[in-house]
Amino acid sequence: MAKGKLKKMFPGGNTSQGFYSYYDNIIRPDANRIFVIKGGPGVGKSTLMRSIGETMLNLGYDVEFHCCSSDNGSLDGVCIPEIGVAMLDGTAPHVVDPKNPGAVDEILNLGEFWDETLLRKNKPAILKTNRRVGRFFQMAYFALKEAKVIRDEWESYITEAVDFTRVSEATLRISEEIFTAVKPDFTRPATIRHLFASAITPDGPVNYHDTLLQDIQKLYVITGEPGSGKAALLAKLAAQAASLGLDTEQYHCSLVPQNIDVLVIPQLSVAAANLSAPVYFDPNCLPNLEASKEINLSAFLNTEALKNYAAEITGCRTRFEAAFNRAVKRLNQAKTEHDLMESYYVPAMNFDDINAKKEQLLARIIRYAEERTAE
Repeated sequence: MAKGKLKKMFPGGNTSQGFYSYYDNIIRPDANRIFVIKGGPGVGKSTLMRSIGETMLNLGYDVEFHCCSSDNGSLDGVCIPEIGVAMLDGTAPHVVDPKNPGAVDEILNLGEFWDETLLRKNKPAILKTNRRVGRFFQMAYFALKEAKVIRDEWESYITEAVDFTRVSEATLRISEEIFTAVKPDFTRPATIRHLFASAITPDGPVNYHDTLLQDIQKLYVITGEPGSGKAALLAKLAAQAASLGLDTEQYHCSLVPQNIDVLVIPQLSVAAANLSAPVYFDPNCLPNLEASKEINLSAFLNTEALKNYAAEITGCRTRFEAAFNRAVKRLNQAKTEHDLMESYYVPAMNFDDINAKKEQLLARIIRYAEERTAE
């Protein structure tokens, strides 16, 4: 049996608006089964989900790893779309509780397998470390909010120099190339899924475009200065796809979560992606890509108008980078404190019992898969 395909994305992100969650988009609420995993840091939630996900991949099922924006090595969830099963980390900051208990959702509490006596001995240290984690996140979000304000100023200078007629013409050309041959389907509403393709992490900006775009045959690469119209272009394409009844995967900006950075239209094997800094990705790595077209919206700027703000734009770039890097530093400090907190939990865990629980859970998931195959 061929190995399944792995897709990696972020269900939540560290943004200019604080922690922003698209957790409700990991799997549909009418899923076959959703396991909400509870427990403290270091109790094995991510390890359990990853192990089961890798097993299902090896059994030939496509699997999604929903990665943690605050810990590059951890998972916040695993989804197996074909059988309608997901496992979710239900602890802060992405608190998840069952919406349809028993019928769809159930809680798996790994807190059953810890030594309460040992944890209580470390209570003062745990409380102190937890406070420090929260404080570093708060400082990171202050810095990201500052970065957004600076970016707004930067965008204002660029926007003043944009020839929006040419931007509209470029948008129309792309739209015609993508949608002209599409026959509208009004028999059902289009499904729209919102997640993050990239994240601001303790290691800086990280993206998994290589997995999200692995089936894409045609890619529109959108580049340009902040304020040149990238977000508006992608929003128009997304709206048109929905109006035609096409399902879309909309992956949002890690700094401004309302903006779309990557739009995937699976039915057409087409995507459009903002690949401007701080997102770095080479489309040439995509295995099924047949055509790639770059649209640089900075080509539609009035360079004479920009000269009036040259010093201001340079200053914005410098200040934005400083604020962004400060946010990454604070996230890294939060991660260091979180690792320290995990060190108090790990010795208190009975991992033999957790592994036994994992095997029971895996057996159930395989049974769900076999039942779905037999239908």
